[in-house]
Amino acid sequence: ITMKLSAAAILSLAGLASAEVYIKEQFDDSWSDRWAVSTDWKSKSDMGEWKHTAGEWYGDEADKGIQTGEDAKFYGISAPLTKPFKSSDGKDLVIQFTVKHEQKIDCGGAYIKLLPGGSNFSTAKFGGDTPYAVMFGPDICGSSNKKTHAILHYDKKDDNLLIKDELKVEDDQLSHLYTLVVRPDNTFEVFIDNKSIRDGKLEDEFDFLPAKEIKDPDQSKPDDWVDEKKIPDPEDKKPDGYDDIAEEIPDPDATKPDDWDDEDDGEWEPPMIDNPDYKGEWKPKMIDNPDYKGPWKHPMIANPEYAYDDSMHAVCSGDGCTHVGFELWQVKSGTIFDDILVTDSLEEAQKFAEETFFKKQDGEKKMFDEIEEAKRKEEEANMPDDMDEDEMMGMDDDGFGDEF
Repeated sequence: ITMKLSAAAILSLAGLASAEVYIKEQFDDSWSDRWAVSTDWKSKSDMGEWKHTAGEWYGDEADKGIQTGEDAKFYGISAPLTKPFKSSDGKDLVIQFTVKHEQKIDCGGAYIKLLPGGSNFSTAKFGGDTPYAVMFGPDICGSSNKKTHAILHYDKKDDNLLIKDELKVEDDQLSHLYTLVVRPDNTFEVFIDNKSIRDGKLEDEFDFLPAKEIKDPDQSKPDDWVDEKKIPDPEDKKPDGYDDIAEEIPDPDATKPDDWDDEDDGEWEPPMIDNPDYKGEWKPKMIDNPDYKGPWKHPMIANPEYAYDDSMHAVCSGDGCTHVGFELWQVKSGTIFDDILVTDSLEEAQKFAEETFFKKQDGEKKMFDEIEEAKRKEEEANMPDDMDEDEMMGMDDDGFGDEF
């Protein structure tokens, strides 16, 4: 049988064959030999323990990840790449991993960091203050603060640059696949479950560069510029007696109580009410300003400090990036991380996703739905017979109403 391959297929296969994988972590039983917990970042009492588990629902019970195991704790853990990723090699940087919030996450991070450091990297001290090249992944706290972080380090500013417009995030209890691509042509792309949610130029989406144009410092609004659209009508006059109208008047319907004693209680006075004829402070009506010129626009000029930078993508400069890690705080624990990949090929990442995430996805969803249905039936069975449907709808997950 002769198999003919298209040019695109041949190129794709060639790309996979030449792809460099810097870490591929599926958390088998030897995972703890590769990963080191941050023992000198916080006090031991502040640090949470990691669990090696597939979780409560899964597509493959034998396919485990690492899970945050204690509420209201910090978590720090890191592992070395098999070789440094160097931006100077001119390759794509692809970071991919899965996140599953089994706990109905309310407040906590679930992002991964790509880190420089080489032989000087301290696994014991790795934490929130450790310099990083990329921070990528979910961060959720409450209903209004939900985002996927995409933060890139920029050497020329010695700063970590956040993406300007926030990225969506998944916050359900199933596994989701997060992928970030940073390319040598200074473009990037973010995928969730292999669906592109953002792509563009680094200079457009991050504050790498100064503005191309600035306001002309030698220009200012002319003193005689008229930007008042309306003016008081000079022909409008306040009516005679307008100021004599009282704001309040005695209530005409009020009568002195029968038991009122003028000697003991003093002279009776009716209560005051708003005067229906009172119209407030008089103001002349407004008319179009015949001298109005519209809003003044500051003239713009080319910014002399603007210069394009070909190296915006170079987050792993110098000796490159050598480690990955998680440094997190979680109020409610239960997040599972798995299938971590750092490579220079999006095709390699998508192939790995097919072999892992997508292979397990349907089975995990089926098991989750079965567990939820069993919980629902158990709750119904334990519910008092005299509880009506409205009362059932008013119950929270803890079995109490909103007042608890």
